[in-house]
Amino acid sequence: MFENTRVSLLLCALGAPLLIATKSFAEPVPFKRAIELAIRNSTAMSSASADVSRLQSLYQESRDAYIPQVYFGSGLAYSFGFPLGEPSIFKVSSTSLLLNYAQREFIKAARSDMRAATASKEDKKNQVILETALSYSELDKNQASINILRQQEDAAHKFETIEQQRIQAGVDPAIELTRAKLNTARIRLKIAELLAAADTLRLRLSQLTGLPAKDFETIGESIPRLPEVSQEEDLPARALAFSPVLKSAQELAAAKLFQARGEHKQLYPAVDLVGQYARFSKYNNYDQYYKTFKRNNGAIGVEIRVPFLNKGQRDHSEALYAEAQRARKDADAAKEQVSTETLKLQRTVAQLSAARDVAKLEYQLSQNNTQAMQAKIEAGQATLRDQQQAQLDENDKYSALLDATYELDKAQMQLL
Repeated sequence: MFENTRVSLLLCALGAPLLIATKSFAEPVPFKRAIELAIRNSTAMSSASADVSRLQSLYQESRDAYIPQVYFGSGLAYSFGFPLGEPSIFKVSSTSLLLNYAQREFIKAARSDMRAATASKEDKKNQVILETALSYSELDKNQASINILRQQEDAAHKFETIEQQRIQAGVDPAIELTRAKLNTARIRLKIAELLAAADTLRLRLSQLTGLPAKDFETIGESIPRLPEVSQEEDLPARALAFSPVLKSAQELAAAKLFQARGEHKQLYPAVDLVGQYARFSKYNNYDQYYKTFKRNNGAIGVEIRVPFLNKGQRDHSEALYAEAQRARKDADAAKEQVSTETLKLQRTVAQLSAARDVAKLEYQLSQNNTQAMQAKIEAGQATLRDQQQAQLDENDKYSALLDATYELDKAQMQLL
């Protein structure tokens, strides 16, 4: 939403310059490098840049209508009898707009279209940065969760072995081994789900950055800390002031209005500046048919056009006025949407921040429970199953903390 803020926070969070060239060997990819590569390689950015270049050329083309267009031509032919045309060896003609009220509006429309495309390009850039940042953060979170689940899986396998020994010794019933295997299977299921999600994220990051998907690994320490979001600050007003989406919609509406005015002013008088020079020949004896004959001939003046009756053009301009009115309403709707979504995200950040604090306290409590359970084991007041359950609970709480932290970061990134 705030393009300058987003770029400074997500792109410039790390002060030291980073190498952009792809290495021939696999290595973890820092956060900043992923953002830079995504901006450089994004197909969306390339398409947006092409649109801006196209509309810049169209804007320049509309201005060039006031620059004289000069044509040079020549024709040679055998002739006989009465002259059927001018005996020019070559001819130079020129034409340009001198007074054209419609073209002035068309130039304004082209300029607004160009500005809208520039704002749209900035929005595309923000979207690329946001998608890359979110995918990178989620992949980092998934990697941390997978590491925890790997530890849980190792502990579950060890517990299966212990449980099998206890069953053989007649201490526990056989159903306890089934419960232990079920717990291990559930852990493997979670790992498989996270691995599938991680592979999907690597593929998307590969598409964004151009790096090989299989070698894409994150560095959690490279992810910048996001600023705290104040609930008292009027963020919707800031969003309206800086939103490229809103600016693009407003410029498009202005372009539609200028286009409609231009079509309406096609009914106004217009004046063109024209000029012509021709060099005549004598070899076809045209000079014998004219009382005075000059080889150098030219004319310069103005061409005045005054539309008298053109109802079709009037109806066309009215249709474009209606289209411009609709574009203005679309811009108003975009303004309302930006304001509403910003306020919703601002309040969501407060809720997710509280949820993150709850998850953090629950994790701390589970750590204390694990330590207390270890003391009970040493005192002979708890079983190995109790210890395993306490450790699993601690790992689950840590995974929940990772999820809560990611959801908070996601909302904060969307709010930038």
